[in-house]
Amino acid sequence: MNAPREPPRSPAEPEPGSLLGVGMRTLLERELRRFLRIPGQTIFSPLITTSLYFVVFGLSVGTQVRAVDGVPYMRFIVPGLIALGVVSNALLNTSSSLFSMKIQGIIVDILVTPLSYGALLSAFLIASVVRALMVGILMWIVAGLFTGFGLAHPLYTLLSLTGVALTFAAMGLIVGVWADKFEQVNFVPAFVITPLTFLGGVFYSVHTLPHVLAAITWANPVFYLVDLVRWAMLGIHDAPVAADLGALLILGGVSVGVAWAMLRAGYKLRG
Repeated sequence: MNAPREPPRSPAEPEPGSLLGVGMRTLLERELRRFLRIPGQTIFSPLITTSLYFVVFGLSVGTQVRAVDGVPYMRFIVPGLIALGVVSNALLNTSSSLFSMKIQGIIVDILVTPLSYGALLSAFLIASVVRALMVGILMWIVAGLFTGFGLAHPLYTLLSLTGVALTFAAMGLIVGVWADKFEQVNFVPAFVITPLTFLGGVFYSVHTLPHVLAAITWANPVFYLVDLVRWAMLGIHDAPVAADLGALLILGGVSVGVAWAMLRAGYKLRG
């Protein structure tokens, strides 16, 4: 017995799944254009700020600390500063974008479209990763003018920075959903993420710290992400690489999972 044939589809009716692809691309393009319209604020401003850290710390501390694990100090701090730039921009991009869309009521309209939660989440995360990597690459170019452009593991460098950007882009989405006021959007990066990053081995090796400070650093999850980027770029590390990678996978998996769950539940978004 022949199965019933599906009725012909109207030329104006989209193919199944095509609307989701168009919707995701449209949202992704919107997010990309949002920060590309103001490159001075979103790209070059954090580049200049973090480059100043490099120059100030490299020239001042570098005269006292010649090398760390056989690496010149100015070169030693480059991976940490690039990680800091990637973390900050990935988090700020999603948190500010989602919060603005929530305040303007745009997110409610998006949630009622056929766009899946996975596609919605992907569009936000991809745009933030692009911005963060653009800043990170520009920072690497600027630092390379002072310290050279060599990378110990180029592919792992790109993968580790992408993983870090993805993790903090998801965290930024969580912050944007949770925040009720603009001050709350700035509170988490200013008083939580930035201190954790600065105390995560950006400017020092954990082996040079007193016992108490070293114990605090080992308990800091951001330390393992900075250490992973430093291993990928310079080939040196304080923690086992497997521990660094495990911390990234756990932190990234939890962050993406929580962000997806909050979007799916419509927490603070639908009403």
